Amino acid sequence: MPAVLFSLMLLGALCSLGQAMSREEKLRLRNQVVEMFDHAYQNYMDHAYPADELMPLTCRGRVRGLEPSRGDVDDALGKFSLTLIDTLDTLVLLNKTTEFEAAVRRVLSDVRLDNDIVVSVFETNIRVLGGLLGGHSMAVMLKEGGQHMQWYQDELLHMAKDLGLRLLPAFNTSSGLPYPRVNLKYGVRGPETRTGTETDTCTACAGTIILEFAALSRFTGDPVFEAHARRALDFLWEKRQRNSNLVGTTINIHSGEWVRRDSGVGAGIDSYYEYLLKAYILLGDDLFLERFNIHYASIMKYISQPPLLLDVHIHKPLLPARTWMDSLLAFFPGLQVLKGDIRPAIETHEMLYQVTKKHNFLPEAFTTDFRVHWAQHPLRPEFAESTYFLYKATGDPYYLEAGRTILDNLNRFARVPCGFAAMKDVRTGSHEDRMDSFFLAEMFKYLFLLFAEAEDLPFDVEDYIFTTEAHLLPLSLSTAPHSSSIPSNRTSEEELDDSNFDWTCPNTRLLFPDPAYPGNLRDPIRSAVDKSCPRPAPYREPGMGRPPLRAQDFMANNPEHLELLRRMGVSLIHLKDGRVQLVQHATQAVSAVAAEDGVRFMQEMMELSSQQQKEQLPPRAIQIVSHPFFGRVVLTAGPAQFGTDLSKSSTGLRGFVTVAEPYSGCAEITNAEYVRGHIALLQRGQCMFAEKARHIQKAGAIGGIVIDDNEGSSSDTAPLFQMAGDGRSTDDITMPLLFLFHKEGNILLEALKEYREVEVLLSDKARDRETIFKGKPLPGILIEGSMDVQEAKEDCLTEATTPTSFEPISQSQESKLELGKLAPEEVTPSQGEVGPVDQDTSLAEEVRPPEEEASPTEAEAEADLAESKEKRDSEKREEPEGDTDSSSQSVDELMADWREDLEVFQQMEKDEL
Repeated sequence: MPAVLFSLMLLGALCSLGQAMSREEKLRLRNQVVEMFDHAYQNYMDHAYPADELMPLTCRGRVRGLEPSRGDVDDALGKFSLTLIDTLDTLVLLNKTTEFEAAVRRVLSDVRLDNDIVVSVFETNIRVLGGLLGGHSMAVMLKEGGQHMQWYQDELLHMAKDLGLRLLPAFNTSSGLPYPRVNLKYGVRGPETRTGTETDTCTACAGTIILEFAALSRFTGDPVFEAHARRALDFLWEKRQRNSNLVGTTINIHSGEWVRRDSGVGAGIDSYYEYLLKAYILLGDDLFLERFNIHYASIMKYISQPPLLLDVHIHKPLLPARTWMDSLLAFFPGLQVLKGDIRPAIETHEMLYQVTKKHNFLPEAFTTDFRVHWAQHPLRPEFAESTYFLYKATGDPYYLEAGRTILDNLNRFARVPCGFAAMKDVRTGSHEDRMDSFFLAEMFKYLFLLFAEAEDLPFDVEDYIFTTEAHLLPLSLSTAPHSSSIPSNRTSEEELDDSNFDWTCPNTRLLFPDPAYPGNLRDPIRSAVDKSCPRPAPYREPGMGRPPLRAQDFMANNPEHLELLRRMGVSLIHLKDGRVQLVQHATQAVSAVAAEDGVRFMQEMMELSSQQQKEQLPPRAIQIVSHPFFGRVVLTAGPAQFGTDLSKSSTGLRGFVTVAEPYSGCAEITNAEYVRGHIALLQRGQCMFAEKARHIQKAGAIGGIVIDDNEGSSSDTAPLFQMAGDGRSTDDITMPLLFLFHKEGNILLEALKEYREVEVLLSDKARDRETIFKGKPLPGILIEGSMDVQEAKEDCLTEATTPTSFEPISQSQESKLELGKLAPEEVTPSQGEVGPVDQDTSLAEEVRPPEEEASPTEAEAEADLAESKEKRDSEKREEPEGDTDSSSQSVDELMADWREDLEVFQQMEKDEL
């Protein structure tokens, strides 16, 4: 079917389905959209440009490296005036031709693409490359109109090709799947790139390339871009689960193994499905439509439970993977409109609308009974997008009212003097100092189109396809000449099957025989959301007694809790590296109900851990500043989620260390006279971290360091984690608490044993020694045989002026959580960074489930346990013995380890993204 004809179904059945909104009211709302856009755009230009984004609470620009790192979110920032590029075609759509022309001139004169900075391939493609191509499309359209942009000579297209060439090195993998990140200046190979070591990427990250790359190829006549994008899509298609025809969330870019096997239509996968359908529309290749239809049939069979869209396991798609939904799936009703499947689109949209009215915005994640799971809302446009498409398809004025609700809530709750601020918590209305570029690129585009009449638009939007970032690419590209060197991607085994084209372009009149039809679909959903309340307690078998154990209440050192787990068929496996895995054997539960409780407990544990991991804290530094170290020994430490935040202290905390008694810190400190005014050393185990902190704080300690009790553990081989609280308020803890693995902690203990008085500096990053000693002469000569004072000073200066960052390492799934099935199979949450058990016990209580975010941190595969054990055993053999006759030998060995840790710490700084 010709791509242009396919897009015409968006016109839908523009029949009157109720009381229409007056033309005057639509005009008022359209003008309100323009005024809101002006408020956001002008504040960006006045207070932020040329920075990538506006920080609307502090009225300044967000420049990467100058603001505290937000982890993966910052991967979109490349010091290339992101918001301005992302907004180019929005300016034209809103009839701001003069502003567009000025913006293009600014981009051409000010923006550099050769920055030595590591960026997300996915975000740079959809926002920057898409923005440049959308701007080019608009510039060409205006130039052909004869009134504007007559000076334009494809300069934006030249920039787009330059950027495309900078992204291409990311595709240099055996699979054709791109690395998740690329250095704009150096690519992905070599130490100067500070990237290229990643092994995993999300499905959407690898599968959301084809529109921009194919458009770039057809605009420029260079087929290399489209060829690489097609190769990545082909590989994802080949790696789908053949029985369910679903894809997982995260894939290894080298082996093609699925790292996360949960599947849905939200974060991590969403735009992969979107681009399969839209690639057919833009390029006219039937193969993309066939693949989409095969996927779509499986989505409707396994994931769609109208009005819900729930994640499942790709190998056992009848088993749910989680009990909540994320806000990114709000785009799906709009995609269903493109597909022509209107009924489920109406149902899911209505559910989303009612959740929006319940909380003013769509929370980042919400449960199946419509309660908040993650409370943030970064002003995402997906709900507005689906609202627009449903209005186009149905003509139902109900969707105009939904658009009015979006406008009102943005003005009431998100508008601030310098723009619009993301919601930190939709329940409290608190703000975050953030206004993402997609807010200008997408939100106002869809809202303007929703309320505008055809004569309000400077061009016919039916001649364009919207990318996932709402950039406009002309459908005429489907007939643009392109090289025959682009493979057809068809194999002899993969012939087009006509049966896979059913329901692609339905006659929309048949969907609405009754004007009340959409309302009849919406009413029961509205009632369900309005009356949502806690789910009734499940039936309990006689004799089962108390309600089941909840994950948030679980304590690994509570014998009663362990007994409850046993009854549910859940056991704890203690790993050699000190962690614990939860495993369920359903057949070992005392009853079928208890087995179901065990499955629910495992689900809750994974969700609880994911929630706790939402905001990762960077590592901290413990610097030994006393003789003979003088600041040259830096130990990488894990932070706590409570107590003093060292990142907010310009000086850190300096003090002498002493060992607390009892060493566990789980009872009142008996050597308080020695602990008072010192930094207390504690051993991990037997009680919660917060309890240890309270005991040493009561004894007068100014800080604390918890040392792992698992011999051989090291930050070299194990990911750092945050020490969690105890489930209640920790506001009473007013000092810092840091965590050291056994290897790093042993360095500190050996130093204390040898020199008796050891002074350390606890801080967010290593300090240069001139800062530590405030310009005074260094109190002595460094250890004989080590580098001289000047070299040491240069090292510390380098270390101190490099931003410290921590890239958390997710672990691959060795075995999967099989939910909802009562069978003699193991149910093992995978290992991640932060354990959901908010306590510190000798059981090494970290239960490490998989990352739940689409995040965006890209996962790295976990080393085989046997290899890890061998490596740890080797490290233990290399560690210095505590008792030795030769102090010089002990110091030399310690210095070797210290230098190794210093190198690791410096490497972590260099790896900052």
